[in-house]
Amino acid sequence: MTSDQAWVALATVIDPEVGLDIVEMGLVYGVDIPDDDTDQVRVTMTLTTPGCPLHDVLVDGVERALFSAGATLPIVDVVWEPPWSPDRIGQGGLAALGAPPHAA
Repeated sequence: MTSDQAWVALATVIDPEVGLDIVEMGLVYGVDIPDDDTDQVRVTMTLTTPGCPLHDVLVDGVERALFSAGATLPIVDVVWEPPWSPDRIGQGGLAALGAPPHAA
């Protein structure tokens, strides 16, 4: 699996409360794929709040999306630093939410 394939798979995971994918929301901080051909994919991500009731739903969604894309060992690390803020939402997500775009 390539990094691009992993990012495409992650973009299929929708936050059901907001209706945006987790990539557009800025919840995914990084994707790491070792060079040793293990099909391991490590995703570093956050949630909108530490007490997010959708923690398990989103982590399970990430694992399923990566499995479906060909990863045999998806690992999801949920971190709280840096904390998520609405400033991480991409321009497409802001438009979908009807919010003004970020200042350039």
